[in-house]
Amino acid sequence: MKFLDQAKVYIRSGDGGAGSVSFRREKYIEFGGPDGGDGGRGGDVWAEAVEGLNTLIDYRYQQHFKAKIGVHGMGRNRTGAKGADVTLKVPVGTQIYEEDNETLICDLTEEGQRFLLAKGGNGGFGNAHFKSSTNQAPRRANPGLEGQERTIWLRLKLIADAGLVGLPNAGKSTLLASVTAAKPKIADYPFTTLHPNLGVVRIDAREFVLADIPGLIEGAHEGVGIGDRFLGHVERTNVMLHLVSALEEDPAAAYRTVRKELEAYGHGLTEKPEILALSQIDTVDAATIADKTKQLKKAAKKEPLPFSSVSRDGLDEVLRALMTHIEEERKPEEQSEPDPRWQA
Repeated sequence: MKFLDQAKVYIRSGDGGAGSVSFRREKYIEFGGPDGGDGGRGGDVWAEAVEGLNTLIDYRYQQHFKAKIGVHGMGRNRTGAKGADVTLKVPVGTQIYEEDNETLICDLTEEGQRFLLAKGGNGGFGNAHFKSSTNQAPRRANPGLEGQERTIWLRLKLIADAGLVGLPNAGKSTLLASVTAAKPKIADYPFTTLHPNLGVVRIDAREFVLADIPGLIEGAHEGVGIGDRFLGHVERTNVMLHLVSALEEDPAAAYRTVRKELEAYGHGLTEKPEILALSQIDTVDAATIADKTKQLKKAAKKEPLPFSSVSRDGLDEVLRALMTHIEEERKPEEQSEPDPRWQA
């Protein structure tokens, strides 16, 4: 299945059904009177976050969604049925924007969360509604109201506990493949990863979700390389793991390049907790590791964690550091939830 994290969709709710003009014509009833029923309401358009989806690929092949119109009213005071609704099923973490792709309509961050995007039109009144003492045989009925139509943007931001950032070939996909069941493409050329990947990491009987995004290069915020469009998938993470390869000639410059792109992107990424790691240490000798670690520490003002995804040297220490940050973020949520033992 291809990965798609943005889609443009046209939606329209159903028109209301028209009211009916009808009169009772029954044997032995001298004065029948009006009995035209009201029209049914048009169908609504909903968005719902569901489990089991991690892409918006379905909306590449269908971009128009229209709810059914309400059924017209009928004689004998029969009201028309409501039109059938349409529900856009989207992955958890989907944001919905107006046509300008800037005005946020809703953010579906929990499974089962629903939002009304377009309300169906009300049904028209039948002639029975207009009966009065001065107008006992009305011959008018209202048409149903028109539904709403709009064009919206669906934008997916994957929900993960930790996110991987770094230059291309920093070892992000190798790390994801080493610690999770995910099978990202791995090769020795830049931009092997073309779309985000997710995996579940298990360490010390605890689990968290790790997201890998395509590498950043200088000028990514201006669209150079793959650009920074996939950084939105790191916005929801609790902590970032910044990888710098031990094969980099200047690890300090590599670190500053990525930090500059994160700052240019904005959205609070530079304020997120960051764990710095020197990857691919199995490819160099101990003296080089010490030298690259020293350079990186001087540039970042923090101690980098050296590790290898292939030999797994230092790998558990990196995962435990991530787990520590993630658990700190989870504690306020767990404390805010009431104890089910005290619920009636």
